[in-house]
Amino acid sequence: MDGLLPDLDVIRKDFPILERTLDGGHKLVYLDSANTSQKPQVVIDAMVDHLERHNANIARAMHQLGAESTAAFEGARDTVAAFLNAPSRDEVIFTKNASEALNLVARTVPLGPGDRVVITEMEHHSNIVPWQLATERAGAELRWFGITDDGELDLSNIDELLVPGTKVVALTWVSNMLGTINPVAEIARRAHEVGAVVVLDASQAAPQLPIDVQAVGADFVAFTGHKVTGPTGIGVLWGRSELLNAYPPFLGGGEMIATVTMEKSTWAPIPHKFEAGTPPIVEAVGLGAALDYLSHIGLDAIHAHEVAITRYLLAGLASVSGVSVLGPLDAARRGGAVSFELAGVHPHDVAQLLDSRGIAVRAGHHCAKPAHRRFGVQASTRASSYLYTEPAEIDALIDGLEYTKSYFKVG
Repeated sequence: MDGLLPDLDVIRKDFPILERTLDGGHKLVYLDSANTSQKPQVVIDAMVDHLERHNANIARAMHQLGAESTAAFEGARDTVAAFLNAPSRDEVIFTKNASEALNLVARTVPLGPGDRVVITEMEHHSNIVPWQLATERAGAELRWFGITDDGELDLSNIDELLVPGTKVVALTWVSNMLGTINPVAEIARRAHEVGAVVVLDASQAAPQLPIDVQAVGADFVAFTGHKVTGPTGIGVLWGRSELLNAYPPFLGGGEMIATVTMEKSTWAPIPHKFEAGTPPIVEAVGLGAALDYLSHIGLDAIHAHEVAITRYLLAGLASVSGVSVLGPLDAARRGGAVSFELAGVHPHDVAQLLDSRGIAVRAGHHCAKPAHRRFGVQASTRASSYLYTEPAEIDALIDGLEYTKSYFKVG
């Protein structure tokens, strides 16, 4: 199949969990990577090695282990900066996940009465709720781009939404529910014309697209470690230094200060101003190893693999009567997360029947209830691939859907 990673068999061996046999003797077919990716052995080994040989708190301990741990943590920051093509390592802030990264911006960006924040109807809740709270606190206005019937952003009213007084435009790079790849660079350009700050949720983009924060023109970019073959408990916020320097701290505590008296405190320089308390040290080490792993394979090659597998998945779903896909049907215009309905069967039942055959998918609203409501559905089933997904796993899913139809006597 054109586009697949040529050493796919070798790559699959890097992920020990893919060798699992589940209850009933079924080999694991993992199609839930948009929820969380699996971890290669190199990431697991890097985290274990750090805990076994270098474990200590950072920036505090005046001993060899503390120096080693600090070097490993700050080395991970260098790796993230290179992965994003960030102008400066000091623009990389570690958080516990993308949700915290987005909340950081929403809690610190200056907003006042009459200001406008623009989001989209296809956002993950993590890029909706923080802006609802922010506009409520400030007395600002929240508006949003809609979605077309094809699952694309409806930009027909962009001139009405992006007007003077628009302070923030926050949107997803790749939809976790529809799979849509949005024209973020063009939207960023239009947003900057009216003086707005642009915030990108790259949680679904970072695993499968080359990310260049300078080229895309955003002011903030957030992503999470556990979707890029890294561990849970670690996220990233990249922001332009002039904004990070201007914004107030998000959390108060140790290490984010320059001085503290009983009357007043002053802040450490970025990035530490936004990293209060003991950070996720071993998780940052794991994230650094994960990004090194992806960079070694190449994000362009990973993206080509995702397009090929997604095209194969869409063709397979089209062969199953009663299946309807939510989102774009052109694999080149979407990411690897494909949400669909099976007529006559609730998504939770679909997922349970597939799980009984060792096939892991997600069912529900995928933290995107407004997008589901736009298409008149409460929930959907979502199959999502990644760099380790092989065509045989897609075949297993399609067979599983036919089995599900037979079990429930539909279609």
